[in-house]
Amino acid sequence: MPHDTSTNYGVAEGGAKVTLDETKTILLVGVGGQGTILAGQLLAMVAADAGLDVKVSEIHGMSQRGGSVSTIVRVGQKVESMICDPGCADIVVAFESIEALRAQQFVREGGRLFVNDERITPVPVNIGVCQMPEGIDEKLAAIDATVIDAGGIAREVGSPRSTNVVLVGALSTALPFAETEWEDAIRRRVPPKTVDANLAAFARGRAAV
Repeated sequence: MPHDTSTNYGVAEGGAKVTLDETKTILLVGVGGQGTILAGQLLAMVAADAGLDVKVSEIHGMSQRGGSVSTIVRVGQKVESMICDPGCADIVVAFESIEALRAQQFVREGGRLFVNDERITPVPVNIGVCQMPEGIDEKLAAIDATVIDAGGIAREVGSPRSTNVVLVGALSTALPFAETEWEDAIRRRVPPKTVDANLAAFARGRAAV
């Protein structure tokens, strides 16, 4: 079930204030274990630091890899609702290619779709009920998706579990928050031993776009 987790993101003092003309809707989609929730929390922290109203709604799939997970983050001067209807998302970040195809309907005209170049076989395919879709790369190219080898980048910086932070780096290029604000949120949110690796993953994600 979806639930609102917008109450406390540890707002930092002295964050650069941002004014938005209209509320922005960002949809993060993936499967269990990929870190979509942490990515949403980082976005919410940065937006809150900028003095914006932030609302977050999370839908959790199975705890095992394979269950769909989605996080809606809405930021603006005053966020009135958590609705994310088809064609309403300014940005969709898909942590897996098939989830990107499922979520493409939510991208508004002129919106952005960032996709991790990874395919996780869904449970129905594993048990022989369905087949993997064909022509995934061609379909993503047709909808002008920005495809990033986030997993490969995370491995290159020595932190395979930082795929989600690579994608946060890509996402950051489409939002009006300073790079230093994102870096500050990462330092505050990730385990201390992983800060340097996550900052490297974030920087490489920005550069990949």
